Amino acid sequence: MTTTDTPAAAVVAAPATSGVAAKKSGGLTGTLRTVLPPIGVFLAAIGIWYLVSYVLLSERRRFLLPPPHEVVRVGMLDWENLSEILEGLRTTAIVALSGFAIAICVGTLFAIMMSQAKWVERSFYPYAVILQTLPVLAMTPLVGLWFGYGSSSRIIICTILALFPIITSTLFGLQSVEPSQRDLFTLMKTGRLERFWRLDLPSAMPSVLTGLRTSGGLAVIGAIVADFFFRQGDPGIGRLLDVYRTNLETERLYTALIFSSLLGLVLFILNTLITRRVLKNWHASVRD
Repeated sequence: MTTTDTPAAAVVAAPATSGVAAKKSGGLTGTLRTVLPPIGVFLAAIGIWYLVSYVLLSERRRFLLPPPHEVVRVGMLDWENLSEILEGLRTTAIVALSGFAIAICVGTLFAIMMSQAKWVERSFYPYAVILQTLPVLAMTPLVGLWFGYGSSSRIIICTILALFPIITSTLFGLQSVEPSQRDLFTLMKTGRLERFWRLDLPSAMPSVLTGLRTSGGLAVIGAIVADFFFRQGDPGIGRLLDVYRTNLETERLYTALIFSSLLGLVLFILNTLITRRVLKNWHASVRD
């Protein structure tokens, strides 16, 4: 019995071991497939950057696009320059997050109201569209005249830019619930409020979270644009960009641009992580 059982146990154990190894190998392969493409694009962009700086631009015109190591040396390794940029980034981040939070509250509220009453949608939605089509550069000085040139006006600009995607995405999600599911709740004589919390809102969450990811980047853009116009209060990253451009301090200018992009990227990643956390295990967009 012992001699016959041992090979059988080995045969049974072997596939299990190989399955674990295959799973680990597959996970490693998937990680490499996720990580290597952006790293390759990043290295290619750095190579093109060096090519333009040293080959396509003469030494006299190299200040237009200084090589990457000069940007790192002047903008990131010099603590005086770096601290100034980080302080401006902090100010811009506070303004962007404040406007983003207000846009979430106002946009979600209006979308819920429009989904529950058609007359509200017909009354307010056209003006939301008009607000989105207004040129932000033409509207910003007007906001400054009305509300001053401090942080409050910057927050208003961020809110205006971030508002429309939240309204449209939330409204689309709330109006996209399957009619059969609504009929089922009607047959069960469920109240409007309970149906909203148990059916409408969960079904709309993918669209709502997609709108938040779009609005987060727009809030950062609004904070930077407002910095160019509103000179009162602590200087944000937008004002520093204007100063560096005026003084032809291109190394610091490119450093400020990089950190501005990182701010928008961080906000996008946070929204993506929240999306994955909320939709995990029940929505196809975040399933492994």
